[in-house]
Amino acid sequence: MSTKIPVTVITGFLGSGKTTLIRHLLQNNQGRKIAVVVNEFGEIGIDGELLRSCQVCDEENEVVSNIIELNNGCLCCTVQEEFFPTMQELLKRRDSIDCIVIETSGLALPQPLVQAFRWQEIRTIATVDGVITVVDCAAVAAGTFASDINAVQAQRQADPNLEHETPLEELFEDQLACADLVLLTKVDLVDAETREKVETWLQQELRPGVKIIPCHSGEIAPEILLGFNAAVEENLEQRSGHHDLEEEHDHDDDINSLYITLPPQSEIQALVYKLETLVQEQEIYRIKGFVNIANKPMRMVFQGVGNRFDYFFDRPWQTTESRETQLVFIGKDLDSQIINQSLLS
Repeated sequence: MSTKIPVTVITGFLGSGKTTLIRHLLQNNQGRKIAVVVNEFGEIGIDGELLRSCQVCDEENEVVSNIIELNNGCLCCTVQEEFFPTMQELLKRRDSIDCIVIETSGLALPQPLVQAFRWQEIRTIATVDGVITVVDCAAVAAGTFASDINAVQAQRQADPNLEHETPLEELFEDQLACADLVLLTKVDLVDAETREKVETWLQQELRPGVKIIPCHSGEIAPEILLGFNAAVEENLEQRSGHHDLEEEHDHDDDINSLYITLPPQSEIQALVYKLETLVQEQEIYRIKGFVNIANKPMRMVFQGVGNRFDYFFDRPWQTTESRETQLVFIGKDLDSQIINQSLLS
């Protein structure tokens, strides 16, 4: 029997840079035929669209057939209903695929996904080569996942049984527990001392031997991401997390996503100002989408994490697509009416 197809799982919290990483991998594939499964959280496929526009393949139909989107936003709960059929279709093309990369939603647990590779229909053909966890250094330093780093360390030393974690922090730590490698992004946004504190805290959360590598704009050699040969599904018990002892797990039902369409924007700073105000007023974890800047031929990609916003022009608007500003908001108890009114005022 031929060698199993290696599968690399890219996980990490919202806005950590997973899609940027995969986009760079596709553009520097060194001849590898890579199939990508994108797990979105939201009604429009922002990440999938960004990957399709990376201009790797010569023919559009080849790009579409090699990038598959799962729009449910939660691989950990629906691996059988949606992920399994997707994998079956990919594995039918095993002779034309060198490896598979799966980008999980920032709200998905990696362990249940890996466990799916124990199913007989999959395990004889594919194996999880490795799990890469992408971590936003600036976000962790700001206390997004671990509260104040020094305070958490002091609490743990004083009382190791003290429960001070939120569900989102538990999810983040589960992503770390499963990692074969951690890529630390946004390191340019913090000073050397803060970065060292973040790395020290991360190392305490990781299994022995798991390395932390700084990564700028997803620019990292494919040889570092691929070829772990870890057969993760065979040693999943060594990657235990908060949810592994639970027969079933529930996501925070208050977390929701909203899809907002806006008219053309005269300039980006006015939109950023409104979004900054919204982030202060509502618990918004992530904003991503495309912005139509009036009188500009290029489409603008927009991403926000907390009160930090990034935007850039990626390509011209196509004549076949509608020039709309489309944004997906991910957060807790988000009110579409309030967000719409704030952005249209």
